[in-house]
Amino acid sequence: MSESEQEHSDRHKYEFRKVIEELKDYRGSGTQLVTIYVPPDRLISDVMTHVTQEHSEASNIKSKQTRTSVQDALKSIKDRLKYYDTKPPENGMVLFSGAINSGGGRSDMITRVLESPPQPIQSFRYHCDSEFLTEPLEEMLADKGLFGLVVLDRREANVGWLRGKRVDPVKSATSLVPGKQKKGGQSAQRFARLRLEAIDNFYQEVAGMANDLFVPERHEIDGILVGGPSPTKDEFLDGDYLHHELQDTVLGKFDVAYTDESGLKDLVDNASEALADQEIVEDKRHMDEFFENLNTGEKATYGFEQTRRNLIMGSVDRLLISEDLRSDVVVYECPNGHEEYEVIDARHSTPDHECSECGDAASVEAREDAIEHLMEIAGQRGTETKFISTDFEKGEQLLDAFGGIAGILRYSTGV
Repeated sequence: MSESEQEHSDRHKYEFRKVIEELKDYRGSGTQLVTIYVPPDRLISDVMTHVTQEHSEASNIKSKQTRTSVQDALKSIKDRLKYYDTKPPENGMVLFSGAINSGGGRSDMITRVLESPPQPIQSFRYHCDSEFLTEPLEEMLADKGLFGLVVLDRREANVGWLRGKRVDPVKSATSLVPGKQKKGGQSAQRFARLRLEAIDNFYQEVAGMANDLFVPERHEIDGILVGGPSPTKDEFLDGDYLHHELQDTVLGKFDVAYTDESGLKDLVDNASEALADQEIVEDKRHMDEFFENLNTGEKATYGFEQTRRNLIMGSVDRLLISEDLRSDVVVYECPNGHEEYEVIDARHSTPDHECSECGDAASVEAREDAIEHLMEIAGQRGTETKFISTDFEKGEQLLDAFGGIAGILRYSTGV
């Protein structure tokens, strides 16, 4: 995938994620919210027939309010389907319609159509409930990549998953391996033999945990990473303790100082080369470069206003946006023609504003999604946009310390 295709995909996913979050918040008074998943090979005429049939069967619903709401939703969906030819768009589409609670005992009818989701819809599905069905779309947006993680020494071990960008510890074990015996004689030989048996038993226990966790997912797993001090990890892998179907999926062994849950994260960090194609490593690379430039005081920008100015100048090479940022930008203008921007939480109402230059009350000229506002400028200036996960420390810092917006500059601007 080219950089331009990747950027389009990232923007497409962001727009989908935004709509899904909105849909997840809606509630109906009864089972009156309709969701229809349409695969790309389903004829629109077949969907119309199904909707017509459901509309007819809805007349049997006992509750008049629910019956009316469901039929209104289905009629709205039929009206939307008339805009399509014989087949749905690429990858299919999902239709949402229903009367949602708007407070004070009132309800509003809404209809949304999501075209061309990130992955093809696999099967036709009709769903009617008090909530819209969004889980299949959420699964499409989930980070890809599934790796098994094992860290061990002769004292303890931890086993878990790397799912996309998230490290999930699952199982742990503590060994009964005794410390080294320094006394000589026959007792020392016997002690050494018992110690080797205890080590072997512990390795078998660790392998049992890994096998139980990884073997059921062996057809989905992208690889296994093993970490720990030498020679422990070498003994474990060379001893063929892992299930034979897992041994060929081991991507490598890596030196890790700790073997508790934090060791799983260290393992991912130390295996960055093996995970070079995974988004978590890519996100970390961008954030490491940003902090390096920030520390030198050269090619880094952060915050909405500063980053926006640099974007307009064309000096931003990469725009870094937190995946968890949900903000709007409000454009104010005072009677004297001064224009100012303010970023607010997308869920909050627009606040009053006083012009910082003349002190007069300013009126709202526009309000729009802050990310879309910045991405529009970035697209015009040939700037890449990268969405950064909050599932690692520096990703969290981007959201919490820098307002979720930063950039790596092409050259130092002093802005």
